[in-house]
Amino acid sequence: MRQIAFYGKGGIGKSTTSQNTLAQLATKFKQRIMIVGCDPKADSTRLILNTKAQNSVLELAAELGSVEDLELEDVLQTGFGDIINVECGGPEPGVGCAGRGIITAINFLEQEGAYQDLDFVSYDVLGDVVCGGFAMPIREGKAQEIYIVCSGEMMAMYAANNIARGILKYATSGGVRLGGLICNSRNTDREDELIMELARRLNTQMIHFVPRDNIVQHAELRRMTVAQYNPAHQQAKEYEILAEKILNNKMLTIPTPISMEELEELLMEFGIIEDEEAAIKKLKASGQ
Repeated sequence: MRQIAFYGKGGIGKSTTSQNTLAQLATKFKQRIMIVGCDPKADSTRLILNTKAQNSVLELAAELGSVEDLELEDVLQTGFGDIINVECGGPEPGVGCAGRGIITAINFLEQEGAYQDLDFVSYDVLGDVVCGGFAMPIREGKAQEIYIVCSGEMMAMYAANNIARGILKYATSGGVRLGGLICNSRNTDREDELIMELARRLNTQMIHFVPRDNIVQHAELRRMTVAQYNPAHQQAKEYEILAEKILNNKMLTIPTPISMEELEELLMEFGIIEDEEAAIKKLKASGQ
């Protein structure tokens, strides 16, 4: 069984990318998959289950009194492609630690034998590596392969580099490795070249460039993956290609994160941002 995790900046399309890819991994390549949603919003499985949000482990445990009162069938639901789904959940906004839900839920799943007879367990983790709770799939060696969803936008690249730092920290003491960057396109200038260069500097690969297409949003509005909504569409093929690349991926590396200065220099090199001198010259030339 392979345990993988999808990380990335909040709002980058991480959950959308992961669910669309896993749907293809299940239907086209007949892999037995469980998704463990690690976002307090509990939206990591909605496209697979075709529902607003799945009841989470923490919600159900609160209703029953404790997690010890839960049964596996209470928290597991099967969706599109026979993918098994569970959401960790989190506390009320402003109260407690959201990472606690991840730790509690994963421990419960392991103790109850939920990981039996699976090819993949996939963790969908909130945003950046912001605290020990959200880093838990890496820290405890649960996730062995990390895929970072990013784009050619500066903050998405900053988050990717920061996540690489988190992977490096635990790679030296465990078996976690970086499987690659997934560029979820935002149609920025020279985006594919930029992410390939970032991947090179991080000692990894851009495992796939996912082009931007409104079919993804049309499917999302119906709470579906593209594979379910319009399986003949080219975008479904893109996710199928990504799924096959992950299935056959042998390039698992220890990342080499770069400094903020090097990241800014990279963005300048590709013309995404300008240095102060160039910006002043442009302003003067425009008469401002």
